[in-house]
Amino acid sequence: MNKVYLIGNLARDPEITTTNSGVSVCRFSIAVPRRFGSNDSNAPQADFFNIVVWRGLADICHKFLKKGSKCAISGRIQNSSYEASDGTKRYSTEIVADDVEFLGSKPTDTDSAVMTNEKTVSADSVELEPIDDDSLPF
Repeated sequence: MNKVYLIGNLARDPEITTTNSGVSVCRFSIAVPRRFGSNDSNAPQADFFNIVVWRGLADICHKFLKKGSKCAISGRIQNSSYEASDGTKRYSTEIVADDVEFLGSKPTDTDSAVMTNEKTVSADSVELEPIDDDSLPF
């Protein structure tokens, strides 16, 4: 089974290209924070993964994601190799995304200059009214 789930922030803006047959391909990388850093440093650490998205989902990712956006990726790991212009063999590993979920808040305008203030509501701060069991329809 080859399945991977990642949640992280885009490390760079997405880049979109089109294949010769007209299929959209969007590429970006995400930084996934490590749960625990090394003992040598208290600085936060992250792993960077190259993501590839195809077809309609590629167009959507290119339109709505930008550097710093938080997203969840579901897909598979794909290894490939190619010959570089200097004749050496190069290897690459990337995540081919089947699903991308946008996790950040939506900006209020197109250039993201003004952001809305988010209010967090906890379950403890909500007052609930008691319900009479006899009034339930089931």
